[in-house]
Amino acid sequence: MKVALDEMMETVRMIQMENLDIRTVTMGISLSDCADSDFEKMNKMVYDKIIRYASRLKEVAEDVEKEYGIPIINKRVSITPVAEILGKASVQQAVELAKTLDKAAIELGIDFIGGYSALVHKGITTGEQTLLDALPEALSVTERVCSSISVGTTRAGINMDAVRKVGEIIKEAAERTKNQNGIACAKLVVFCNPVEDNPFMAGAFHGSGEGEVVLNVGVSGPGVVLSALKRQPEADLGEVSDIIKKTAFKITRAGELIGRVVAERLDVPFGILDLSLAPTNAMNDSVAEILEEIGLERVGTHGTIAALALMNDAVKKGGAMASSYVGGLSGAFIPVSEDNGMIKGILDDSLTLSKLEAMTCVCSVGLDMIALSGDVTAATLSAIIADEAAIGMINKKTTAVRVIPVPGKSEGDMVEFGGLLGRAPVLGVNSFSSDKLIRRGGRIPAPLQSLIN
Repeated sequence: MKVALDEMMETVRMIQMENLDIRTVTMGISLSDCADSDFEKMNKMVYDKIIRYASRLKEVAEDVEKEYGIPIINKRVSITPVAEILGKASVQQAVELAKTLDKAAIELGIDFIGGYSALVHKGITTGEQTLLDALPEALSVTERVCSSISVGTTRAGINMDAVRKVGEIIKEAAERTKNQNGIACAKLVVFCNPVEDNPFMAGAFHGSGEGEVVLNVGVSGPGVVLSALKRQPEADLGEVSDIIKKTAFKITRAGELIGRVVAERLDVPFGILDLSLAPTNAMNDSVAEILEEIGLERVGTHGTIAALALMNDAVKKGGAMASSYVGGLSGAFIPVSEDNGMIKGILDDSLTLSKLEAMTCVCSVGLDMIALSGDVTAATLSAIIADEAAIGMINKKTTAVRVIPVPGKSEGDMVEFGGLLGRAPVLGVNSFSSDKLIRRGGRIPAPLQSLIN
């Protein structure tokens, strides 16, 4: 009885004092059977299918949240990459479909719908080109639609024509929402080696290897890990790793339990649990503060990458033992605007764009929710994306870029995005040009690491 009571009290503490939550339950829905040459028919089928499958998602998640006492912060839907069903639709029809997805998300009461996406890492089809051309307007006229673009993989190399186009898209989307600090760009992420079962936004889409419908779960828990480390201030680094592993195990067990209950009540298959540590702007719910507790005076100083590698590895080891099906990205997110410790590191001149880029070599994603000066060029944005894609391609890992060039803002300004997206100090970029590199176009060939057969 004492062990059971201890475990119960520990869970209560993690929820009430250490910001333990289920960051998202995300229902993946296949739209492959909605493709039709008649756009109006296809548009209606997409709306009807999303509503049919996800009509009870919010209700059930909220019931489980109340019953088990563990907060479920976001309820989301991911769909088949929209470019795959557009066919010969026009740009304006693609924008209309984005509005339909937004309408469905509002009707369902969910936070976001992801999958307004295109996988163009090797080439661009007619439907994919249409989606790319529609993206700036589509992201500007919708509230809950998220998009992802795959521009590279280890097996295919990097499509630099797509990289160039995406830089232009980000720049235009920022200008279209300049009265909202370029917020449209917060709903667009550019990937190398994207995964098909990611429950987190803005990168979630329902991949072609997935079934008809599935429920994926993303947990959180930086605050729980931070609290556990604070209770062992004299632990050596091997012991630090063990503390993080054991804590990640507990977080993951709670997440899988909740995910399976929600899936069962919705009568859909349980997919994966993404055990990424996802920070928020809440006090002590920061990945950066974990790194500082490990031993850094401020995140970004020398030793940051070593500490991040230790933490990321320990989270994966602990989580993998706790879940039947680990998937998604699973590691540590380092979104600047959503992590108070990252923001403080930038304000204290400890953390730079270059250091953030280096950190992505050992964490689960990439340059995330970073505000850039509004005068950054489209070519420079493309070059930043190319650098990050190269890290992912060579290291056979997922990397991503979600940057926001904020119109009218300069390096050092503070920008408010609101809600979960938080706030961020504006970073400057290298003043030297990468235009010639981006203008060359073509494909960067796949590396030797791709020859694994």
